[in-house]
Amino acid sequence: KMEDPIQLKEEGNKYFQANDYEKAVQSYTQAIKLNKDKALQAVLYRNRAACFLKKEEYAKAASDASRAIDINASDIKALYRRSQALEKLGKLDQAFKDAQKCATMEPRNKNFQETLRRLGADIQEKVNARGLHIQFSTDLRVQKMFEILLDENSEKEKREKAANNLIVLGREEAGAERIFQNNGVSLLLQLIETKDAELVLAAVRTLSGMCTGHKARATAILHYLGIDNICMWMSVDNEEISLAVCNLLQTITDCLLGQGKEEQHGKEEAVVLDTKKDLRMITMRLLDMLVSKRVSGQGRDQALNLLNKNIPRKDPKDHDNSRTIFVIDNGLKKILKVVGQIPEMPDCLPLTKNTQLTASVLLNKLYDDLRCDPERDNYRVICEEYIKSKIDPQDMDKTLHAIQMVSGILQGPFDLGNKLLGMKGVMEMMVALCGSEREIDQLVAVEALIHASTKLSRATFIISNGVTLLKDIYKKTKNEKIKIRALVGLCKLGSAGGTDYGLRQFAEGSTEKLAKQCRKWLCNTSIDARTRKWAVEGLAYLTLDADVKDDFVEDEPALQAMFELAKASDKTILYSVASALVNCTNSYDTKELVPELVQLAKFSKQHVPEEHPKDKKDFVVKRVKRLLKAGVVSALACMVKADSAILTDQSKELIARVFLALCEDPKDRGTIVAQGGGKVLIPLAVEGTEVGKIKASHALAKIAAISNPDMAFPGERVYEVVRPLVSLLNTERDGLQNYEALLGLTNFAGRSDKLRQKIVKERALPDIENYMFENHDQLRQAATECMCNLVVNKEVQERFVADGNDRLKLVVLLCGEDDEKVQVAAAGALAMLTAAQKKLCPKMTEVTTQWLEILQRLCLHDNMEVQHRGLVITFNLIRADKDLAKKLVETELLEILTYIGKQEDDPKKQHIINVARDCLTRCMDYGLIKPLSQA
Repeated sequence: KMEDPIQLKEEGNKYFQANDYEKAVQSYTQAIKLNKDKALQAVLYRNRAACFLKKEEYAKAASDASRAIDINASDIKALYRRSQALEKLGKLDQAFKDAQKCATMEPRNKNFQETLRRLGADIQEKVNARGLHIQFSTDLRVQKMFEILLDENSEKEKREKAANNLIVLGREEAGAERIFQNNGVSLLLQLIETKDAELVLAAVRTLSGMCTGHKARATAILHYLGIDNICMWMSVDNEEISLAVCNLLQTITDCLLGQGKEEQHGKEEAVVLDTKKDLRMITMRLLDMLVSKRVSGQGRDQALNLLNKNIPRKDPKDHDNSRTIFVIDNGLKKILKVVGQIPEMPDCLPLTKNTQLTASVLLNKLYDDLRCDPERDNYRVICEEYIKSKIDPQDMDKTLHAIQMVSGILQGPFDLGNKLLGMKGVMEMMVALCGSEREIDQLVAVEALIHASTKLSRATFIISNGVTLLKDIYKKTKNEKIKIRALVGLCKLGSAGGTDYGLRQFAEGSTEKLAKQCRKWLCNTSIDARTRKWAVEGLAYLTLDADVKDDFVEDEPALQAMFELAKASDKTILYSVASALVNCTNSYDTKELVPELVQLAKFSKQHVPEEHPKDKKDFVVKRVKRLLKAGVVSALACMVKADSAILTDQSKELIARVFLALCEDPKDRGTIVAQGGGKVLIPLAVEGTEVGKIKASHALAKIAAISNPDMAFPGERVYEVVRPLVSLLNTERDGLQNYEALLGLTNFAGRSDKLRQKIVKERALPDIENYMFENHDQLRQAATECMCNLVVNKEVQERFVADGNDRLKLVVLLCGEDDEKVQVAAAGALAMLTAAQKKLCPKMTEVTTQWLEILQRLCLHDNMEVQHRGLVITFNLIRADKDLAKKLVETELLEILTYIGKQEDDPKKQHIINVARDCLTRCMDYGLIKPLSQA
């Protein structure tokens, strides 16, 4: 029995030539089993494919040819055999692609060209024939899908496949129109009425696809389904269905507002009814959903999200805020009712953990969208009157709702909330409720006091009236929910009052004891998430203490518990977690103490704050390492992905501060990138507060400076990083931000011409050139290195060639700098410029009288890298023009070239010697010098 694959291959070849294809297949198959050489394996598969073609087993032939191609993608025989097999299988488009590759590799091969022509003609004929039946075919497909979906006896797999196909078809314009024209909306309604979750989702998603970008169809579907039905479906207690219906209603709203896809649909506008009427109808039904007990918490959240997204103006330059005015006049009281709900009371509407916070965000957006004082006064009056109507000393439950409303407004339009606190009896009622024996009264009152104490004036009132009550509540209550809130209230009062009064008086200096209790609550999963979030808020204040922050980062369970809560995407949680992390990483702003003022303060016996030992750099670094090990980057990434209504600009700024602190040590940046930190920083650098964007951009610069851009910012993301980096090239930014941004841009400019083009497009060149003039050595060096990488780009080269600029002069002069790193970069830039643009060679000799001296210094430099670049520049000048070469030969540069060129071969500097010899050879070719033997 033969066991040599090569011999078996030869045997197979003989059988093939003898037309015995069955035995040939056997020989090749045996060889394939025994063979371990990849190249031979490709040949064996290719040969067996030829046998299968002869045997008319085309599927096997295509499979074997594909295996050969997997090993060697440019195997032209395998490609052609696969093309032949695919053609026979009727897969003409795939066969055409393979034949096209063959013709590209061997353009003169007539057989390949003929195959291409034949396949092209067959494909065109098939397309023409198909065009006559495509509409009929689509109608049949739609009908078949609905039959499967509406048949209760259909197999589960078939129904799922039909549902997915229907969704895909609904997203295509032609498919959506066929569904619409063939009674599809009525059939989709039947699917929804089955109340089967999977069928309902499929139907709703198909309707969303059909509405996208088509105003007439969206309007017709809205009227056919009815807004009441759509809102009823959105009200169900199923998060997935509620979200899908919300997306459908958003798609319809986008069409009515003229947003989304900009597509032309003939004369469709003529049949569209008044969109304002439809939009008002939608808005009214959404407002009704807010106060209906039949609506689930999920449905209420979706209604609030739709109002948040579509009512306030997106562009402040748009003067029309009529939608906001309409909602305030017709629905402000309904929104207030939502924020005034108390989950612990039996008459509470169904809510989720985010409902009331989302309602507070809506209140804030509506208030911010008002254009003048009369509009704001109207808003305030409606709030005041509604809250007054709820305050009743004889009915404490009604009064509780009023206090809860004020608390909710304080989490939204804070200035308005502060004014409402000034209403007669409101603050007094809060304090009085703290002393109530009912736990629910204490719970609501303590929360309200916490939100009210942010303003100094209110905090002063509470300090003088409520601190004792809060202390008593904390010590006496057995209800953990109240206890934790009382503690946070005391912490917050100390912070808001500009003093640690509440904290110091209560804790008697032992903040560690309070923090330990907060950590205990945080880790107790038997306590509800809404209560545990208060533990995080307590830690956000307590971690201002250096001892507390050090203990906290060492408590792994507490850190993990906090990170898990952060992933829950609650506005308060996000802010509190970010605040605690800012404290732990010391990434807050600190005022630099002026030594003279410190001495003066000591002399006058004033208290001078001293840095806590655990706030020194070594301890901060240790805490950062601990947080990274605990997975802080993943937690921050989840926080950044939260909905925009929950992730405020202030939270974004805090997260950006933390990221910047985490990126401080270059050794940690790889970990940050690996956990997704690079891509998460991009949105933080683009949106948010000005300080937050700068901090995020700086963190991006630190990562970009030393990381492989393809790994740190995969795909198209890398191009989004350029703008934040360029934004740091600003005289208002500090030197470190300038420097690291330049390093990042240098790294990017060395990657690809597309990135270089993006840097140019972002108008970074003038700023980079300015830093090349800087007195600061590192900035000048970084800018020159960046320019060295950028000059590879043709557009940059053309700017150097253009008349009326000193760019070339600047680079030539930088070559004469004493700073070796600047010389390396400048000489590299000049070498590339003179190689790419011959016009710059004579221009170089005109920009400064020092050009020759600088060039000679480069060619004699001790640093071999500088010397090599100097010789390349010399070669470029000689090659560019005979007259210029003559000019150089007449100087001492000839002696320098001769000296270097005559040196014995040396592997360490052979590249230098070779360039010098090339210069001399070119001069000999010009006839400017003669070989030594002819001299």
